[in-house]
Parts: sequence; C-alpha cells; structure tokens
Amino acid sequence: MIHFEQIWSISRSKKLVLSVAFDVFFVIFAFYAAYWTRIGHIEMAYDRLDQYVLLGTILTTIFCFFQLGLYRAILRYLTFHALAVVATGTLFSTLSIALLSYYFGAAVPRSVPLIYGAYLCILCGGTRLVARVLVSQLSSKGGHRVLIYGAGSSGRQLALALRSSESSRVIGFIDEDKALINKVILGLKVNSPERIAKLIERYRISQVMLALPSETRSRRKEIIDSLVDLPVEVLTIPSIEDIMTGKAQIDEVKDVEIEDLLGRDPVPPKNCLMEANIKNKVVMVTGAGGSIGAELCRQILKAKPASLVLFELSEFALYSLEKELNQLITESDSKTTLIPLLGSVQRQNRLFNIMKSFSVQTVYHAAAYKHVPLVEFNVVEGVRNNVFGTYVTAKAAIDAGVESFVLISTDKAVRPTNVMGATKRMAELGLQALAEIEKEKDTGTRFCMVRFGNVLGSSGSVIPLFKKQINQGGPITVTHPDIIRYFMTIPEAAQLVVQAGAMGNGGDVFVLDMGEPVKIVDLAANLVNLSGLEVKNESNPNGDIEISFSGLRPGEKLYEELLIGDDVSRTEHERIMTANERFLTLGEYADILSRLDDACHKFNHEEIRRLLIEAPIDFNPTNGIEDLVWNKAKKEADKLVRA
Repeated sequence: MIHFEQIWSISRSKKLVLSVAFDVFFVIFAFYAAYWTRIGHIEMAYDRLDQYVLLGTILTTIFCFFQLGLYRAILRYLTFHALAVVATGTLFSTLSIALLSYYFGAAVPRSVPLIYGAYLCILCGGTRLVARVLVSQLSSKGGHRVLIYGAGSSGRQLALALRSSESSRVIGFIDEDKALINKVILGLKVNSPERIAKLIERYRISQVMLALPSETRSRRKEIIDSLVDLPVEVLTIPSIEDIMTGKAQIDEVKDVEIEDLLGRDPVPPKNCLMEANIKNKVVMVTGAGGSIGAELCRQILKAKPASLVLFELSEFALYSLEKELNQLITESDSKTTLIPLLGSVQRQNRLFNIMKSFSVQTVYHAAAYKHVPLVEFNVVEGVRNNVFGTYVTAKAAIDAGVESFVLISTDKAVRPTNVMGATKRMAELGLQALAEIEKEKDTGTRFCMVRFGNVLGSSGSVIPLFKKQINQGGPITVTHPDIIRYFMTIPEAAQLVVQAGAMGNGGDVFVLDMGEPVKIVDLAANLVNLSGLEVKNESNPNGDIEISFSGLRPGEKLYEELLIGDDVSRTEHERIMTANERFLTLGEYADILSRLDDACHKFNHEEIRRLLIEAPIDFNPTNGIEDLVWNKAKKEADKLVRA
C-alpha cells in the first residue's frame, strides 16, 4: 500500500497528467479491443485511415472529459455525478468514431463503435471506482471501526456522511426489524442485535453509533443497557428536533446523553398551565443567571410574557443571560421586553421598587445558595441569602401587589442534615406563614413552593465532573459507594415548576415526581463503559478508570427524600403532587427570625445552630460547625487562652 500512498500524495497537476495519460491509454485499448471482439484480429485497425480515426477520437474524448469537468472531480469524494460524466463523455467519444470513420472513409465495422463505447465506459468509470475504494481504505486505515445501530433513514444518512470521514469506517448496521436483517443497504449488511458481541470481536469494532433520534428515552435506555458491558464506545446522533431545526447535523455524533441513561421520558407540558401565570403578564425571576433560573427564563419566554424582569446578583451571569435571551427573542420574533436588573434578594427596598415600578405580577424565586459544602463553610451568608432573602422578597411582593410567588425549593429541605437544607425548609415555613395571612385577603399574593431533587447539568452537578475526570484518565471520585440521588433534566424541572405554580391556592408545597433514584457509583461506571473504557477495580486490575471514594462531605446524606410525611395528594398533572405539611403562624416565625437575625449579626454560630435545631424543621446535623471564619477565629482564641 506504500506505493498507493505515494501516488495519492503527489500534486494536483501531476495527478491530472496521470489521469489524462490513463484515459488516452483506455481509448486506445478500447478501440483495438473492439476490433478484436468484432472480427477476431486487429490487423485492419492498423490501416492509416483508422489511425486518423483513433487520433481524432482521443482528442475528442479528452476534450469532452475536460469540458464536462471529469478532471476536476476528487477521487475521495467521487459520486454518481462523476460516473454520469464518464458515460456522457463516452457517448461523445463513440459518436466521434462513427463520424470520423464516415468522414475518412475508414473500413470500421458498424458494431465497433458500440463495443468500443462499452469498453471505454467500463475502463474509465471502473478504474475510478476502484481508485476511490483504495483511497477510502487508506484514509480509514487508522480510523475507528463503527457499527451503526439503526438502519432507518437516520442510520443511512449517517453511513453516507461517514463515508467521507477519515476517522471512521462503517462495518455494518444493527437493526431489530426482522424484515431488514441480513439485507444489504449501501453495501453494508444489516445484522440483528444478538450478533453485536460477535461483530465487535471479529471486526475489532471500537464504536457503536446510535442512529435512533426519534426513539423514546426509555427505549434508548434499554438499548444502551444492552451495550454498556461491551468493550466499545457508545455515541449517538443529535435528537430529531435538533436535526429538523438545523441546530445540529446528522453526522455530529456525541456522547450518550445522561438523560438516556435515566430512561425518563418527559411529559409534554400543558399549555394552559404554562401560560396561566405568564402570558401577557410581567414576570420576574430572581437568581435568573443560575442553572434553574436561566432555564425558567427560557421556558417563560415561550409562554409570551409582556415583560420579563431578570434579577441577578452576578453581573457576568446577567450579561450572558440577557445576550442569550435577546437572541431567542429575535429568532422567535417575540414582543417580550427584557428588563435586566442587578441586585441582592436581601434588599427589600430595592425589590419593592422594582416590582412596583414594573407592575410585576408573577415572581419565580430561584435565588439561593445551593451547594451543600459551601453553605456549611459560609453559614451566615447561607442563612442571610436563603432564609432572609426569601422572606424579604416575599414581603416586597406583598407590598407591591404581586399576584403569584413561586419558591424553588429542594429535596434537601426534608429532614435536613445540612445548613443548606435547613435554610430552604426555613424559607418554606416563612412563605407558608405569609400565605395564611394573604389567603384572608381578596387580592392577596398567592404563595407556593415547588420541591425537587438534583437537576442534570446544573452548576455543581456530578455529571460534568465525571466526564472531565474520565477525559483526564481518572480517577472518578464518588463520595460513598451507597449514595443515591434523584435526577431530572433542567428543562423538565423548569416546565414543572411553572405548571405547579399555576395550580397553587396559597401555601401549597408541590413535590415533583423524580422517578427512580440512581446509585451514583453505577452512574459513574456506566459513563466509563460507554466511553469504550473499563472500570479499574480488584476484579479488573487492568482496567482504565478507577472509581475512588472520598467520603461523605459535610452535611451530605446517603439518600434524599421529597416528603416529610405521608399526607400527599395527586394533582391534575401526573408528575406533580402536593404535600400537606405543618407550618408556623407568622408571629411564631417572626420570633424565630428575629433571634436568628441577632445571632447572624453577632456571628454567633453556636446560637445559629441551636435555633435551627429547635425550629420545627427536623434539622439533624451530621457534623459540627464547619464555618471557615468561625473555626479560624475559634482557633486563634484558643491559642490566646493557652498562651
């Protein structure tokens, strides 16, 4: 093959000379071969007049091939068009023999031009096809050997796209349709799923590409589960929606989405619920630059609000979100007005002036500190932002006459073992206390809370971290071998939050159906296997990626809950439940808040811990006070005492 590689590497001008030389030879060979085929010998073809016919045919043929663009075609990307050009040029070449023979009066049998044309077409077209195959084999020699799972239209398009790829070589199709099994499509055999393991071993397959963009996630999960233990990398093409809208191309293969590993099919949102608190209204999102807040803004835009107030503490996050949403508004020709505002949810006067000035009707309160260890290390700020920030935002909403207020809560608020969860449960209690007062008014603010677990791809999510660690060669760090979590996609969570908010009567605690919990160590192992690698452990010491256990972080639980009690009711949405839980009166809550404010002001962490434990939130901390500033000051004080 080294000689072919040297030929492919020569300059374009030299390749042109070679192509013309070969075609001249093919014309001469076809001319004499046609004579031999017709009369059994070629002596007659040496007649002088016949040489004029041959010379004229050569010139005519090469001229036609030039004019038709045959010599501009690149062998690597040769298509049917090039073969059509060869056939057209051959036709002109055949006609030239007939016309020149008549003009010169050469004794050329009438069947010779026809035989000549067949030979020339086979020689010029066939050699180019052979050359194309050789080029393809050379270019894919060091590439990945690929099986395409799905022989439908998407699979066929992917196979065609990969034919011009230098990094991949398609070996065959896999499909469950019995009518297609053992058939040949695009020169590739369609195999049954039962043969995957044998094909991988026989042909040294390194990648399986899923060409199933329209399959449900539950079905995709079944297929992925059947592939996860095989020694191949599993990739997938974009979703059918992204392909249809032009956001992605069919050949833009990527890693298997974590959503497919969960196998959770989203329920289409109900438009009446999505629009109830949004359409033609002024909507405000606090913490708009965060993962949940940003997705809420995207979903809210689809429901066509009159104005959308983006309230965010981080200048960069607000800038990035405003730029993205303005682009969405331009593309959708929306009439929504964006109002980007900087500020803290701890400033009630700022919040009131905003809500009053823009006549805000609906508030989605997503502003919070949510990272468990960081809140453990910064207790006062966690309490100030999550507890007091929620309460003063709610008070500002009441004073400004806001119609609906929706708090984004968390499963960590249920029997919390960390400060973050405790502060979110305290925030829920504050809204419940205010809701009892507001329900007595004719036009009071309607408060509700929506509680759910982890979302995929959010800041702090384990999935991006795991993928980064795999790309770096490991190890993957998991806190505990038995830790489990609920997961949901950010778009689904945002849609359910909006829909739940539309169903609230006042003081409701909505709980989202998170599906089945996922064992984190199994999730990490699946990500390793789907990358075509193996987990390194005692039973497989020669594996690629090791999973190490770092121990539970401060305040972290092995499992999370969504309900405090068993008193739960269904709603009109199949994935939204409502929980009836105990709450405090506004006077009782205000008393706790006053003492908590004083403790925070004095940085009295022992008092903060005591107040949170005594509050009716079932706070049961699993570790001591972890606040970094408090611990540093305590150590310095202990040094002075010892001195």
